[in-house]
Amino acid sequence: MGGMNQFGIVVLSLFGLMVGSQAQLQLGFYAKSCPKAEQIVLNYVKEHIPNAPSLAATFIRMHFHDCFVRGCDASVLLNSTTGNADAERDAVPNQTLRGFDFIDRVKSLLEDECPGVVSCADIISLVARDSIVTTGGPFWNVPTGRRDGTISNATEAANNIPSPFHNFTTIRGLFNNQGLDLKDLVLLSGAHTIGISHCTSFENRLYNFTGVGDEDPALDSEYAATLRANKCRVRNDTTTKVEMDPGSRKTFDLSYYTLLLKRRGLFQSDAALTTNSNSLALINQLLSGSLQNFFSEFATSMEKMGRVNVKTGTTGQIRKQCALVNT
Repeated sequence: MGGMNQFGIVVLSLFGLMVGSQAQLQLGFYAKSCPKAEQIVLNYVKEHIPNAPSLAATFIRMHFHDCFVRGCDASVLLNSTTGNADAERDAVPNQTLRGFDFIDRVKSLLEDECPGVVSCADIISLVARDSIVTTGGPFWNVPTGRRDGTISNATEAANNIPSPFHNFTTIRGLFNNQGLDLKDLVLLSGAHTIGISHCTSFENRLYNFTGVGDEDPALDSEYAATLRANKCRVRNDTTTKVEMDPGSRKTFDLSYYTLLLKRRGLFQSDAALTTNSNSLALINQLLSGSLQNFFSEFATSMEKMGRVNVKTGTTGQIRKQCALVNT
């Protein structure tokens, strides 16, 4: 009898594992519940992103910032409310995010087609991928079935999103906290090839690196002089935008890594990738390979990031409006 009980427990355990795995993300999750969902997203992206290609960088950044706080659960989209005074989108790293209205319009189209079915978390993931592909970047699989979170906290965002000012140890630790490894760090940083920044994210490297009016010695001095002369002419410039990969920003390619080796990475966190022998080896490995190899490796890391601490099954909810928790 004892053996039978143990056998029963084993069977129940296996059944539990099967149910658990079925509740995880899967390609084509909406195939029956909202069969046109992914095509609706893609059509909207293809219609509007060519007119505003810089949004591709915005959406991949939004996806990244969302996943790094409470998992990929669209908590970055929630508004601050009376009951939740400081939501993620009000945290310093997210104050330069945009494109929220674009996500809302996609959500509205999906609600018209299939009310209460497609999550905002999946919308961010799909829009990020489709925007990058539409502007000539790599394709990656986006398994769907994420559900939306109900908590959004600015302090958590500030503590978990990698900063432009972080050193290698700190940024690697933040990636490790999300189950992402050194290779993922190097590859996902490659999205900076299409990125833009405000001067405030790196001006300390130009004007006051150690508090005595000095320049960061890890930044190419000629490049620093050019930035001071042509871009960030004064301190605390919050309006000027600077390409992270000058001359190649509209092309998703390997040139970001070439710039790192020339000490022309814009952020301290970019330059930090060259301070570790293992990450430096990965950069050189990418540069010795093909663009197609980079695309393939980048795709693997993006899909991995898109699975970070996702809510599936009955956890979370499917928001009716992406900026508000259902009541």
